[in-house]
Amino acid sequence: MSAPDITRPHRGTIGIEDARILAHHHLAAGQHVLRLAAPRVASTAQPGSFAHLQCHSAIPMRRPLSIMRVDRAAGWIEMLYKVVGHGLAALAERQVGDTLSVMGPIGRGFNASPARRRVLAIGGGVGIPPMVFLAEELRADQRADWQPLVLMGSEIPFPFATRPSRILVPGIPDGSIACMPLLDEWGVPSRLASRSGFAGCYDGFVTDLAREWLRTLDASQRDEVQIMACGPTPMLRATAALAREFGLPCQVSLEEYMACAVGGCAGCAVRVQTESGPAMKRVCVDGPVFDAAIVFTD
Repeated sequence: MSAPDITRPHRGTIGIEDARILAHHHLAAGQHVLRLAAPRVASTAQPGSFAHLQCHSAIPMRRPLSIMRVDRAAGWIEMLYKVVGHGLAALAERQVGDTLSVMGPIGRGFNASPARRRVLAIGGGVGIPPMVFLAEELRADQRADWQPLVLMGSEIPFPFATRPSRILVPGIPDGSIACMPLLDEWGVPSRLASRSGFAGCYDGFVTDLAREWLRTLDASQRDEVQIMACGPTPMLRATAALAREFGLPCQVSLEEYMACAVGGCAGCAVRVQTESGPAMKRVCVDGPVFDAAIVFTD
């Protein structure tokens, strides 16, 4: 057997396993939460990494899904997805007890710096899952006295039953009290934004809610903030602009169509700015998490 290629960090970390469906919850607006018994993926998954699923034996192309939660001891992973196309429509028909082929975990995840304990996590739509995973990991991380704030935006019903938060968040506009109950139970403050008129939600884009909160911080408090975001490209572009506005470090998880998801086809390549000039990077293995400053340069 040849020695591992240490110049490519993803080599040796991606595996394939048959994963049994433990739970499959069907929610409003074609959204679904899938829990799989996948101990190999669960053992090394990190916030921002994803799995590549075979939706059905008759559909050869896999689909990449962000990982939302992991229980390493129990060996399961959980993912949120929204039906777009026939592949995910077929996945939505799969039943508890069925087995899926899963490849993962794939990609570089978020890397929170203990030097900035205030983690502003921004998730939009199907970009919500990595933010939940990140919040759960920060709860268990003893490197710093983390103070995460999770802001989520959606124009369709959120993939959970919202309720007023029990956690006060200074700087959040009055009336913006809706939260994700799971995060509230963990003691992690969260707030929701939407232009669809949902009760208790901030009326506007999630990045506008983030800006309102950041404006209430003094200079020393802002020096403790780092931003992490996942969602549609327009939201990520607005998040990168927000980070430039306040002079904050920002990491973004990109969403791109993928074929192989292991770096072979380069079909998910995006243009980034490096010290040597423009370059193309593969979202699947060079990302999906990148420094926002090298992706959104204007």
